Amino acid sequence: MSQATKRKHVVQEVLGEHMVPSDQQQIVRVLGTPGNNLHEVETAQGQRFLVSMPSKYRKNIWIKRGDFLIVDPIEEGEKVKAEISFVLCKDHVRSLQKEGLWPEAFSEVAKKQGNSRNRPPQPELPGETQSSEEDSSEDDSDLFVNTNRVQYQESEEESEEEA
Repeated sequence: MSQATKRKHVVQEVLGEHMVPSDQQQIVRVLGTPGNNLHEVETAQGQRFLVSMPSKYRKNIWIKRGDFLIVDPIEEGEKVKAEISFVLCKDHVRSLQKEGLWPEAFSEVAKKQGNSRNRPPQPELPGETQSSEEDSSEDDSDLFVNTNRVQYQESEEESEEEA
């Protein structure tokens, strides 16, 4: 099977299927990615540990901080205690919430995540006018917003006080 065909099938599996966790599986939230296809996760009870990404997802599915996963426990693991079995998207989270299978500890986080995925509106300072020629080089609102980084708002008043 070619790499493109494999990628197509893996993406269709993740986006298309509706996955319900079994008794052994857990829903976890990604806290970070230390490397080597490992992800630091947190359970609904607050327990933190590492999970490994199976080879079928590597270079095909990207997981970032704040995403939700379904994991299978690994018996012999000391540091790596589970393996990713399914990556949950927003539609999967909504359907699990409707069915009552979503952990209560993650319900607030999932609502915030749904709202933060949309670009936050940039506050407009008083007296600021938009001119097409002058501000086009300084206007950064059309740039990509990286959701993995904290967004800092800096006003001109603060920068003048520091100088």
